[in-house]
Amino acid sequence: MQALLDAIARMPLPTDACRVFHGRGGRYPGCEHLTLDAFPPVWLVTSFLPLEEAELARVHDALSARWAQLNPGEPLNWVFQYRHEARAETRLMAGSVPEPHLVSENGAAFRVHLLRGLNHGFFVDMAEGRRRVRELVAARPGLKVLNLFAYTCSFSVVALLAGARQVTNVDMSDGALAIGKRNHLHNGLTAGASFLPHDIFSSWGKITRGGPYDLVVMDPPSYQKGSFVAEKDYARLIRRLPDLLAPGGHALLCLNSPKLGVGFLQDLVEAQAPGLVFCERLPNPPAFADLSSERSLKGLLYQAEG
Repeated sequence: MQALLDAIARMPLPTDACRVFHGRGGRYPGCEHLTLDAFPPVWLVTSFLPLEEAELARVHDALSARWAQLNPGEPLNWVFQYRHEARAETRLMAGSVPEPHLVSENGAAFRVHLLRGLNHGFFVDMAEGRRRVRELVAARPGLKVLNLFAYTCSFSVVALLAGARQVTNVDMSDGALAIGKRNHLHNGLTAGASFLPHDIFSSWGKITRGGPYDLVVMDPPSYQKGSFVAEKDYARLIRRLPDLLAPGGHALLCLNSPKLGVGFLQDLVEAQAPGLVFCERLPNPPAFADLSSERSLKGLLYQAEG
């Protein structure tokens, strides 16, 4: 745990949502189960192993001491989440959590919910993906975008802010899309986005008729029982890309699985959509540095011919 405590002692005061300590990357032996994220004004400590009360007390003392230096006189707010077997136990350890709780990234606002559920409404590891989408749209304002597995629609928000003409968001979770609609309103976006609460694999007709698209973003879960398993289902997505993309359009393929490396996606594209040209692998935020680039988040950008 000492590496986490050391990171707390030297961390700056964040303004945007971000990761502060990434034990999951394997660079800190003995801390592989620990992460620390900032969702201002709340800190979130996550452990994938149980922590003793004494360990939690050490974390609390470290956060209290650093917070007193960074923001004297302000109350410390922090949440602890223990994740195990696709479940989560969440505790408010100090202070409070705003309701609604809005965080920012590069000027955009997003709603998060730290006290319920495994996921919090906003994935800080996808910061580079959102940045690249902004760049692609800003370079060609008026693009038509398809956002598959949209979750709470952060890609849609940044695309519309950058000048996209239309974004179609598809996700089978009504609840996630409802938060996505609020995220658009929080950013003053009242037009240009549509929200389809559908199972993607049973809705290809409707999705294809809405195209072709200048940019397709695919960010599925690596494993979600009854919904998506990357090893067998990602190929079914990629084979649709030639029919979805406009000539010269881009596809951003994302995968966050430590078991599946870059070659997994590259081989699928070669087999299922050989006309797509590989552009780049997006870098991950520096805070997410990993001993193995194969285990870390993969974001691959491709372009259609023409």
